[in-house]
This record gives sequence, structure tokens and C-alpha cells, in this order.
Amino acid sequence: MTAFASTSRLDVFRRFRSGERVLAGQLAQNRQGVFFQYAADYLAAHPNLSPFALPFDATLRLAPATLHGGLFGVFADSLPDGWGTRVMDRVLRQHDVLPSQITGLDRLAYVGARGAGALEYAPVAPYAVAAQGEVALPVLGRQATELFEDAGDLLTVPRTLAGAASSGGARPKAHIWLSSDGTERVHLRPGPGLTPWLVKFTSTLLPLGHEESLCEAAYLTLAARAGIDVPNWRLIQAPSRSSAIAWLAQKRFDCHGERGRSHMHSVCGLLDADYRLPSMDYEDLIKASIVLCRSPAVGQSQFTRAAFNLFALNQDDHTKNWAFLQDDDGKWQPTPFYDVTFSPSPSGEHTTAFLGHGAVPPLAAMRRLANQACFANWPRAREVIERVVDALADWPAVANELGVRKTTQTLIARQLEAVRVRNRHLLAASGGAMLAG
Repeated sequence: MTAFASTSRLDVFRRFRSGERVLAGQLAQNRQGVFFQYAADYLAAHPNLSPFALPFDATLRLAPATLHGGLFGVFADSLPDGWGTRVMDRVLRQHDVLPSQITGLDRLAYVGARGAGALEYAPVAPYAVAAQGEVALPVLGRQATELFEDAGDLLTVPRTLAGAASSGGARPKAHIWLSSDGTERVHLRPGPGLTPWLVKFTSTLLPLGHEESLCEAAYLTLAARAGIDVPNWRLIQAPSRSSAIAWLAQKRFDCHGERGRSHMHSVCGLLDADYRLPSMDYEDLIKASIVLCRSPAVGQSQFTRAAFNLFALNQDDHTKNWAFLQDDDGKWQPTPFYDVTFSPSPSGEHTTAFLGHGAVPPLAAMRRLANQACFANWPRAREVIERVVDALADWPAVANELGVRKTTQTLIARQLEAVRVRNRHLLAASGGAMLAG
């Protein structure tokens, strides 16, 4: 067993769509905190990784101490949260390391090149588990479910699961590579002819139980019908006698070919917002999106997603569930709409507010948001809302087709109808002029 030694310095690399890997800069830590400095060659030839929070120059910069575990947000985006952190902490315990002993740099060293997006960190921690070989997906799913449910040995994490579970979110999931030749071989690292996917497993402990993936698939279908860009997805039948148990696999939109990557940055990291708290408003999100992507159309896209979240009761709309992709030349665009499902909060309010309103935003607030999103007038914005509501009206048919049980269909249908009635003032025809922002 290797004795634990905390990481004091890391090289940060960026992978491009072509697969090229370049040094972006260095991270270092002392008693003052975590510092980052861009590499001179990167500054001369490549774009800023975090335009709002990290100045693009050769100055040695100290990260905020109270956010992102003491890291800059752009690097904290490489770390898992929830499920992935749970797996990491169990692996650390297997090496007699307590989670309280390690720093943000130690966690980045554990992730190495296995995080989402284009950033990679070296040297890799000696206690990190490398993903390798092939595995049967039912075995991986069983391992993930048992760990999620605290079944079996609570401290032992199989190498296959430890090497694949570096993603965020609360649900058990894994990064896998599927063969494109039509077979169902599952690989844990990239290779010729393999396509990267993120597979989400199910559990009786989830709010929708084993129907969680079916309902998310239905929501992705409805969002696409509303004109929203969603990830490519597929349902994989779980090894069970029940046809209602399936796992949702989403093709990774940050990967290109065997080694290529797009840089991905969450709103949480971009704007230094705490995703655990209601720290964001859709007004801020829309403004930041237009500025970052330099496109008024992006504001309208984000407004459409906000309207879908409102009427679909996706109230878990926190800042890690909004992100952007940067291409090799520095151009940004929103990621496809992800982690979108029926998710009412205990408080009945959204994590991201509608001009200060956590639920049932008044007409004046939505008109102001539409104005901020660059709609020519309110009737155009209302057409978008109507398209969303019309798409959600297909919930019973889509859910039934995907195999969602009748009781679950009815439960969600009643909630969707209730939220539509509460917000019917947004659908009523009323004047074409915009309110002043």
C-alpha cells in the first residue's frame, strides 16, 4: 500500500477535438490556498478556459477559498459530486485515507484524465483506480446499485466500478464505451470503434424508483418535441423480470472520436454559484449565456428550457445542470439539455428563480425574461411557452410507449396539469409590447 502524500502541484492539460493534448497551466497549493498560472504557450495560441472568473494572463492567481473546495470553478467542474464523490471516498478508505485528509488538488489528481470535458491533470494519484478492460454491464449495474444502497461490504469498491464512476449527480452511474459494431460489449476505456456513453442505473431508493430512467427518457422525448436540443440517448433493458426496469444511456456530448474532447464548463463553475443553494436566477443565466456565446438566439434557447422546467416540474434546475461547451477556437454554445426529469422539490419551488419567483412566476416577470432573452415581442415568447405546454400534453402517450406504469403516468399527469393551471396566465393573449427590462 502506498503511503498517502498530499498533492502540492499539478499540471493542467487541455485535450482538443483532434485529440491533441497541450499544457494549459499549473496548479499549486500552500497554506494560503490554491494557485493557478496559465502556461505561456497556451496563452499565445489558445482560448480562455473560464472567461468570467479567471483572467487570461500570466499572473499567478489565488482561487477563492470559500467556493468549489478552494479551487477555481473551471477545475472544480472536473470533479464528481454526489455519486462520484461517494465512490472516490470509499476508494480512499480502502487506502486508509480519510476524506477529511484530502484537498481539492488531491481529488483532481485522483480524477486525472477521467473527468468530463477536456481538462486532464498530472501526475495521477497513486491511489486512483484506472479504468481498463471489458465488463458485463449487468455486473457493473449490480455493483453500482449495491454501493448506492449500502448493500454488501460498505468499504470495498470493485475496480471496474471505481474506474468508471467519476461522474457527478446523485444517481448511480458510469462512463462506459460501447462497441459500434452492433454488439453489446462494454469497455471501460476508449479504443477504436468504441463510442462513449454515460449510463444511469436505477434503485428503489430513487424518487421514481426503477422507473427513473423511463421517466427521464420520456422527458427527453418531450423536450425534443418542444424544440430543445437533447443528448442522443437509448434505454438498455436491465437484467430483471420486470420490463419496467431499464437504464438510461446518454451519448457523451463532450467526446469526439477516440480521444477528442470539448471543454465543458458549468454555470456553477463559470459564475461561482453554489449549486447546493438557490443561488441563481434565470435572468442571470440568460444574460450570461448571451454574453458568453455572443448570440441572441442562445438567450431564446435558454428561455425555452426555463419554460420547460417550469411546466414540467423539473425543479432540480441548479447551476450544475446548466453548462456550456467550448470548441478549439474558443466559441461557446450551450450543452444539450441534460438531467431533465420530473423532479418536484420539497418546497415546491425551483432552485433557479424566475426573476425572484421560485414558483408560479407572474406574467410581468416572464415578459421581462423574454425581453432579456431577445424575443421581438411577448407573443413570440408566448408561442414558445405554448409549444412547451403542447409537447408536455403528450406525456401520457410517450410514457405509455416507454413502459411507465399506469400509476406513475397518472401521478405525474396530475402534477403537470396542476402546474399548467397555476401558470395559465402565461398562456393568455395579452398585448404585444415588451415591458421595460
